[in-house]
Amino acid sequence: MDREFLALERELAVFLRRARASSGEMAREVHPDLEPAAYGLLVRLEEAGAQRGTELAGYFGVGKATMSRQLRAMEEVGLVTREPDPADGRASLVRLTGEGVARFRHVRDARRDRYMSKLAGWDRGEIAELARLLHQLNTSAES
Repeated sequence: MDREFLALERELAVFLRRARASSGEMAREVHPDLEPAAYGLLVRLEEAGAQRGTELAGYFGVGKATMSRQLRAMEEVGLVTREPDPADGRASLVRLTGEGVARFRHVRDARRDRYMSKLAGWDRGEIAELARLLHQLNTSAES
C-alpha cells in the first residue's frame, strides 16, 4: 500500500512542478507583468464569474493579503475590475474585464491545443477518466 502512495506522491510532485512552470508561462502570455498564480485566478473568474476577494482567497487557500495583492496587480494591467457587491455595499466583487476575457481565452485556447497535441495518442476515455480522477482529487482537497 505504501508503494502506491509513494508513486502517487512522486508523480504529483513532477506534475505540480511542471504545472507551476506552465502557469507562469501562461500568465506571462496573458500579460508580461503577471505572476504565475494569476493564471489560476483568471481561470476561476472566467468559470465562476464575479466573486469577492475573500471567496477567491478561500478557494485557493491563500491569505486575504496575498489575494488582495494579486488582484491589485491584475487590476493595474486592466484584466479585472472591482464593483460594489449588491448583497453587501461594504464589499466588492472582482470580475474580468473585456480585455481580461479576450486575453485569457486566447491563451487558454492555445494551452488546450498543446494538451490535445500531447495527448493525441490517448484514448478519449482515458482523457475523460483522468479528468474525472483529477476532479475527485481536487474536490477531496477542498474539504
